[in-house]
Amino acid sequence: MTISVSPPGGGRSAEDTGAADGATAAGAVAPQASTEDAPQATSPQTVSPQTTAPRTTSLQEAVQNFGISIEDYLLPVHGQIQILAEDGTMLPEEKRGSSPGHQYPVPPDEELLEAYRRLVVGRRVNDQNSALVRQGRLAVYPSSHGQEACQVAAALCLGSQDWMFPTYRDAVAVMTRGVDPVEVMTIFRGDWHGGYDPHAHHVGIQSTPLTTQLLHAVGVAHAAKLRGEDTVVLAMCGDGATSEGDFHEALNFAAVFRLPVVFFVQNNQYAISVPLAHQTAAPSLAHKAVGYGMAGERVDGNDLVALLAVLDRAVTLARSGSGPLLVEANTYRMQAHTNADDATRYRNQAEVEAWAAKDPLNRMRHYLRAAGQLTDDVEAAFAHDAEQVAQRLREGLSVEPDLDPQDLFRYVFTEPTPQLREQAAFLSDELARDAEGAASTASTANTATAGTREER
Repeated sequence: MTISVSPPGGGRSAEDTGAADGATAAGAVAPQASTEDAPQATSPQTVSPQTTAPRTTSLQEAVQNFGISIEDYLLPVHGQIQILAEDGTMLPEEKRGSSPGHQYPVPPDEELLEAYRRLVVGRRVNDQNSALVRQGRLAVYPSSHGQEACQVAAALCLGSQDWMFPTYRDAVAVMTRGVDPVEVMTIFRGDWHGGYDPHAHHVGIQSTPLTTQLLHAVGVAHAAKLRGEDTVVLAMCGDGATSEGDFHEALNFAAVFRLPVVFFVQNNQYAISVPLAHQTAAPSLAHKAVGYGMAGERVDGNDLVALLAVLDRAVTLARSGSGPLLVEANTYRMQAHTNADDATRYRNQAEVEAWAAKDPLNRMRHYLRAAGQLTDDVEAAFAHDAEQVAQRLREGLSVEPDLDPQDLFRYVFTEPTPQLREQAAFLSDELARDAEGAASTASTANTATAGTREER
C-alpha cells in the first residue's frame, strides 16, 4: 500500500500557517511507513567496499517521505497550482491543482499583507523607472509590470543566508531582497559598475547576457555544499533562457551533484518577440525538469498566494537535501520588452487585455479586502511607502555621476595586464591632449575678448 505523506512546506508549524480550507499544515508529522510500504528504487546503485547495502539517495528519500512514486514526485501537477481565482476569491482545495505530494498550505494573512505591500512598491518602481527612461535618466529599463508577484515571492522565499541570481528584468526582486533602489538601477544608466556589492546582499549582479547567471548560481550552490553551508540558491530566468545551452548545463550539473538550487522560470510568454510555441514543444517548461532527474512544478505566476506557497516549499525541499527543483511561473509581460521594443508588431491588444484581467495587484487587493486585512488606512500607508521609494529613485538618479574613465581598466584584473596598461596609458594621453586643447581654446577666446574690449 501507499501512505500519503504531507509535504514539508516552508518549515512553518500548524499554528504559524493559518492554513485554510483543510490544507495540510507544513511540518505535519506523517505516519511511519514500514520498509514494505516504501517505494522501492529500481535503478542500480553503486556499493562501496565499506558498505553492506546500497545507500538511499536524497531523491529517493524525498519520494519516500511523500509516499508517492518517483514519477509523481518529478512530474508537475496537471495544469498549474492556483489558490486565488482571478477575482481574488479563495479557490476550494479541489480546484487548486494540487495532488498527493504537491499540496500547498496557504500562508497566513499577515504574511500575505506584507507581501502585498511589496507588490504595491514593485508596481510603483516599474512605473517610476519607465518614466525615468523617458526623461533620459536611465538608458534602458526592462519592466516587470504584470510580473511583480513573481518578483516579490522570489525574494521573500529566501533566508538571509541564501543567494539570488536575477536577470535584467528582476530589479523589483533585487530591491525586495533589500538592495538600495538607486544602487539597483545604476547598471541601467550605462555605468560600468553593477551598482551594489553581491556579497553584502547575497544577490548576483543582474545578468544581461541570457542565462549566464544560472551557471553562476550553480557554482555558488556547489561551493556551499562542499563547505557544508546552509545555503539555498534561487536561479532566476525567463522562458527564452530555456532555449540556451547554459540552461541545459546548469540544470544537468545541479541535478547530477544534487545541489540546493531552485530554478525559477518566469514564463511571460515571449522571448522578446518569439512566442513560447516557437521555443519548445514540451507540455510546459516545468516538464523539462524530469529529463534531468529533478522535480518540476507549474504555478500561476499572477497568484501571489500560490507563488509564496510553491516557492517556499521548493526552498525547503532544496535545503533538506532533496536536490534541485524547477518552478515555472505562468505570467505575462504587460509592457514591451524594453523601451526600445514595439510589442504591437508581434502581439495583439486583445491578448494584452485578457492578461490585464489577471493582474496580480488587483487579485491580492480583492482577497485582502474581503479578509478584512486591507483597510483604507493600510492601503494609504502602502501607497506612501511606494511613493517614498519612487522619490528615492527620482532624487538618486537625477544626480550626475562623477566618472573617471580610468575605471575602465582599474578593476578588470587584480594585477593589470600589459595590454591594459598600454590601453590605459593611451587613454590618459588622449585625455591630457584633449584637456590641453580645451585650455588653449579657452585662452585664445579670452584673449580675443580682451582685445575687442581694448579696441572699444
